[in-house]
Amino acid sequence: MELRLSLFGVKRSINLSRFARYRNTAVVLASALLVIPLTVWLLRPAAAPDLAHGNVAGAQALLSGWAKGEMIVLVRHVERCDHSKAACLSGNDGITARSRSVAVNVGAHFEQLGLDNTDIYNSPMIRTAQTAGYMFNKVGVGEDWLISCKGTMLRDALAHKVAGRNLILVTHSECMAQLEKDLKLRTSSLGYGASLFISAERPQAPQVLGFIEAPDWRSVTSE
Repeated sequence: MELRLSLFGVKRSINLSRFARYRNTAVVLASALLVIPLTVWLLRPAAAPDLAHGNVAGAQALLSGWAKGEMIVLVRHVERCDHSKAACLSGNDGITARSRSVAVNVGAHFEQLGLDNTDIYNSPMIRTAQTAGYMFNKVGVGEDWLISCKGTMLRDALAHKVAGRNLILVTHSECMAQLEKDLKLRTSSLGYGASLFISAERPQAPQVLGFIEAPDWRSVTSE
């Protein structure tokens, strides 16, 4: 096969047959460029679902599990002062003054779920102690395992879970990410005051129900 070209009176012909042998190789390479990224995307770990914004099934599973005392909840502390230009509540190691209302509001939604059948722990850091105080009117002595959690978060959480009682752990983003890794999930970028819910209905096979960001509670508790 020959391609004939003419430009400004200059005529040229190109023998296309010599390119034919490269055609199959080009098709294979083009397919690989499409298939490989798609395969990587399909095989990546699943992410924890958002329990807010109309996730009715997720919200109902949360409410049911909570009523039965089956839940483990990791709550991230609210805005830390040393990472913000906002005014500190007290001391540079704690939370910002403006985030106190966020903690109180999240705590009110947990109160709506019911806290009579719940154990609450916080890490020894000032920001988690302050968060726990404003959320739950309770500050523990501080649990070192809630900050030194690399590779052990799920194991330690299950060890502190009492059958028939919910467990709230006021902790840090890296510990929440570690628990997601322990459960073979893609790590989430959860904001200040976010809550990550794990069902321990079967302690030998705990499952992440999903997360609720601090501003999104109303869409869940009003379902």
